[in-house]
Amino acid sequence: MTAHILSGKEVAAVVRADVTSQVAELAQVGYHVGLATLLVGDDPASHVYVSYKHKDAKAAGINSIDVQLPASATQADVLAAVDELNHREDVTGMIVQLPLPDGLDGEAAVERVLPGKDADGLHPFNLGRMLLGRPGPLPATPSGVMTILGHYGIATAGVTAVVVGRSFLVGKPMALLLGAKGADATVVQAHSRTPDLAAVCRTADILVTAVGRPGMFTADFVKPGAVVIDVGTNRTDDGLVGDVAFDEVVEVASAITPVPGGVGPMTRASLLANTVMLAHRSRTAT
Repeated sequence: MTAHILSGKEVAAVVRADVTSQVAELAQVGYHVGLATLLVGDDPASHVYVSYKHKDAKAAGINSIDVQLPASATQADVLAAVDELNHREDVTGMIVQLPLPDGLDGEAAVERVLPGKDADGLHPFNLGRMLLGRPGPLPATPSGVMTILGHYGIATAGVTAVVVGRSFLVGKPMALLLGAKGADATVVQAHSRTPDLAAVCRTADILVTAVGRPGMFTADFVKPGAVVIDVGTNRTDDGLVGDVAFDEVVEVASAITPVPGGVGPMTRASLLANTVMLAHRSRTAT
């Protein structure tokens, strides 16, 4: 058996087309959507990610606002930059690119973003709304995973989903979304201290890996016929790879996301979807 490849690029194109249409409709009534990013320091990967986000935004007709601070910036500098973007009328959504340089508090910077401009869906207020099942921006990567599953008609109701990883960026919200009313999966949240992790993973009908260890999840972690969602993004000498040993697992799973070209494009598309959703909410509130 060779797994069906779940192309995040394909799904992201659908999401971006919908975002582009909504942005154009808002522009016709005089409301212009703006996405701002705050990038601190010189991390090469962060610069690449931010450049992709701006490229996507511009292609969708979203005004792109790029704010950069040097690695020498203080916490006060970062918070002041967030405050300025909070008060700009042309900013409908914003992102604080994480991680921040050593010595700076990324969580405090995220919490400084107004919940109504939180394109990442990571503000505690919005995470709380997600926990309560109320509408609002969702964390971009888990939201992107759910969109991929929906696009390909992969059922979540009644299945066992194992999420490996418990970060507030991916693992925790991913487990919540899979187990939420309407998705209705039975969720196991596993992590580095889970005894016999391979055996736990083999119980999964849907396995989501988000640990940042290249090729950790080999074929013996996967139940035959399972759907495997690889959230890992690891830069190696051989290029960008995921947490899953793709060449092995593709012969065991029924469906799998590749790296690159899987969850990554959907993370960026979800940021755009959050931004236009926040624009609609801001417009109706004024």
